[in-house]
Amino acid sequence: MGRGKFLMLVALAAAVVLGSYAVLERKGAVTETPPMLAEGAEDGGGESGGQVVGQTPDEPNGEQGEEPTGSQTPEDGTDSSNESEVTTPPSTDKPAGGEATTPPATEKPSDSKGGQAGGAKGDDEAIAVIGQPESLAALVNPLNRLPDEYVPSDLVYPEVRFIFKEKIEKRMMRKEAAEALENLFAGAEKDDIYLAGVSAYRSHKTQKALFERYVKRDGYEKARTYSALPGTSEHETGLAVDVTSSDGKCAAADCFGDTKEAAWLKKNAADYGFIIRYPEGKQDITGYQYEPWHLRYVGADIAVEIAADDSTLEEYYNAVPVSGAN
Repeated sequence: MGRGKFLMLVALAAAVVLGSYAVLERKGAVTETPPMLAEGAEDGGGESGGQVVGQTPDEPNGEQGEEPTGSQTPEDGTDSSNESEVTTPPSTDKPAGGEATTPPATEKPSDSKGGQAGGAKGDDEAIAVIGQPESLAALVNPLNRLPDEYVPSDLVYPEVRFIFKEKIEKRMMRKEAAEALENLFAGAEKDDIYLAGVSAYRSHKTQKALFERYVKRDGYEKARTYSALPGTSEHETGLAVDVTSSDGKCAAADCFGDTKEAAWLKKNAADYGFIIRYPEGKQDITGYQYEPWHLRYVGADIAVEIAADDSTLEEYYNAVPVSGAN
């Protein structure tokens, strides 16, 4: 064989070997395991919902949105949603006592049961502690407070619009009340009435922090004229919610009473188990000024009866009027 042919065969053999090696390398690359998705990354499934890795979700029991600002006078503070709104606080004195027992959820007593707690003005410990705080019709007012340790066990997020998007504490309600609120919103929309939630549940811890903040700023006596003592706010039951129109105007403000949304609620809320908890002209009985935005769930049977009588939860139970204890 000539030298030229020999070198040609050697070059051909080398090319074949190198080509086979390259094919093997590419085959190995194809069969490699792809890198794993980072934990929590959006992959189109699972429970992360596409949440960005590293974000901290809003805590259900946070206190966002409740911080009063500047030297504004908060609204009623008892059961209102945005405690930094400027409104005229109710001119009520601190109650001295109250009922010793909580009315049952489904049976209306013929008269008030239990004696008065009796304490002197300024003695907050004299306010009666509710014995059945889980009752859907528990009477919570300045004379009857929830136990300090009470936390509703069935809080959920109702599937309705609120004036804010965050899933935080004040968006929650007890399950039955939340479902009733969903039905109420749906019923309103059939009549071209579009509502929005402003504030619902408020924990005892939050109410306590709010009240103490107001006391520090304005003093105890003044704070009592517009802010509820911890345990006496209906928002702590998980059965109360402040609402407004879907545009957010007049949220927890007197002007809401002149809206078509307020008129619809007054006419229809009872059919869904809600009452206007602080009706007009009943301040001496409830202890709070007219709040057309504040709804309280008590169940349809009780709500319809209260609405038909144009009365209050205090009157339904023949309870001592708040002002009557002073």
